[in-house]
Amino acid sequence: MNQQLKQAVQKASQPEADQTRFARFLLAELEVNRQWQGLFSRPESEDLLEHMADEALSDHHAGLTSPLGPEKL
Repeated sequence: MNQQLKQAVQKASQPEADQTRFARFLLAELEVNRQWQGLFSRPESEDLLEHMADEALSDHHAGLTSPLGPEKL
């Protein structure tokens, strides 16, 4: 276990309710990450992502996009 993970576990190990929330969050994040890795490892994902990137660039070149900054989120 690296130092950052040790610190996170230590901070989350105070009240038991925090431990439960932290554990649920961590397990959910690990599962979502596993699912994304599975999706992106499929051969058809590369084609889909390339198509989406081409479409986004086309929209940008056509003036259909606008800058997005933190103040607009």
